[in-house]
Amino acid sequence: MAENCMKEVKVHKLVLNIAVGESGDRLTKAAKVLEQLTGQQPVFTKARYTVRSFGIRRNEKIGCYVSVSGDKAIQLIEAGLKVKEFELLRKNFSANGNFGFGINEHIDLGIKYDPSTGIYGMDFYVVLERPGYTVHRRKKSPGKIGKPHRLTKDDAIKWFQTKFEGIVLNKAAFHGY
Repeated sequence: MAENCMKEVKVHKLVLNIAVGESGDRLTKAAKVLEQLTGQQPVFTKARYTVRSFGIRRNEKIGCYVSVSGDKAIQLIEAGLKVKEFELLRKNFSANGNFGFGINEHIDLGIKYDPSTGIYGMDFYVVLERPGYTVHRRKKSPGKIGKPHRLTKDDAIKWFQTKFEGIVLNKAAFHGY
């Protein structure tokens, strides 16, 4: 075994987010969609401040998200990437080795369309890590992750290309107006 097992990249969690932009019926339906998709209870997000032009008030619930980890996360990532045809842009990857993308319709993931629910777009955000990352997350004597052990943008891109045989594009294709 020549390769270092501590350098192996793995999925820490996947965060699925639906930002509805208003509270009420549409938000509860969006939460139901996330619950249907993951089998977990979503958490509601609140507006930071009032924006009158958007018609939202401070502390009003405007979105919901759910964090998934383990095998379920990998299945959902694969389903989301299938919608994107396993193509991501270089700018989808962050400097610290995470990546995110969005889909326009949740029914593309294989959920049956329900007219009473409607169609929701959602954001996928994948947090990657290496073994030993719990060092900086623990409560007692948290440490720092050393520079050589940290994930970079290139590590995340390489992992994406090998794990999902994905394609990373430099610029988005122009589809006209």
